[in-house]
Amino acid sequence: MARKKSFTGLLNNNNFVGYSFIMPWILGFLLFLLIPMLISIYMSFREYDMIGDIFKQSKFVGLRNYKWIFQQDEKFYISLKVTFHYVFTAVPLRLAFALLIALILNKRGVKTGFYRTVYYLPSIIGSSVAVAVVWREMFGTNGIVNKIAYMFGYENTMFSFINNIHTAIWVIIALYTWQFGSSMLIFLAGLQNIPDTYYEAAVVEGVGFWRKLFYITLPLLSPIILFNLIMQTIHGFLVFTQVYIISNGEGNPLNRTLVYALYMYHRAFRYSDMGAASAMAWIMLVILVTVCGFIFLSSKFWVFYESKEGL
Repeated sequence: MARKKSFTGLLNNNNFVGYSFIMPWILGFLLFLLIPMLISIYMSFREYDMIGDIFKQSKFVGLRNYKWIFQQDEKFYISLKVTFHYVFTAVPLRLAFALLIALILNKRGVKTGFYRTVYYLPSIIGSSVAVAVVWREMFGTNGIVNKIAYMFGYENTMFSFINNIHTAIWVIIALYTWQFGSSMLIFLAGLQNIPDTYYEAAVVEGVGFWRKLFYITLPLLSPIILFNLIMQTIHGFLVFTQVYIISNGEGNPLNRTLVYALYMYHRAFRYSDMGAASAMAWIMLVILVTVCGFIFLSSKFWVFYESKEGL
């Protein structure tokens, strides 16, 4: 009787309603995140070729997958080099363009809302396969970029940006930079939360644009910069779709676009080496935690909070 009463009380409890609403998220977290993570760390210590039952047909090999990756896999280091080059180039460019456009659009005007929407659109469609295909065609041999170059007197119209070892990675960096809309909106929200009194006082003192930018805007915007930097760094390290489409799934030319996630995909589904691929996933997790940890530690030197409670 007591059990029935307590169960009835649970049904009438507001907590039950709350748990009911978040249950889809909890199920999604368990089925698509936590359980796959546990399986991947299990597979990273085993030899598994994706044939047969993972728990019965796989063989425990201990740290052999990790040792092979660090000691014998040359492409692992190539993919790391390409990924770090991509992240440390594309992320600053994306944030710089996002901040620049946010500063320009941080004004009240008749068409300001329209321009904000236009600049945000690439972030919505930028990660799609269709956009990656269009981008590949634009920078290909018969692409519009070559045609524009020909109009300005450049006669070598057979040049392919995506097949050249010097320009291939920059095509992907340009695509990532073009998708700055989400970061722009976050910067814009931060700019609009800066009190006007600071700028009014600066005008009274005769402070120019650049001094207001570096002594008022950027310090007060630094927490937003930190947030965007962390999010875009994580996103940059995990880039896959655009590179896969533009390089035809190969990381060509000569592995110049072989980013880490693409090579991990190769190890898992091309070479049927799920054990090594799982080990690579956990190595990337350690790299991400290290890089983001360094950013957080360095933030005490350049991030400004208006109140001590924000520290």
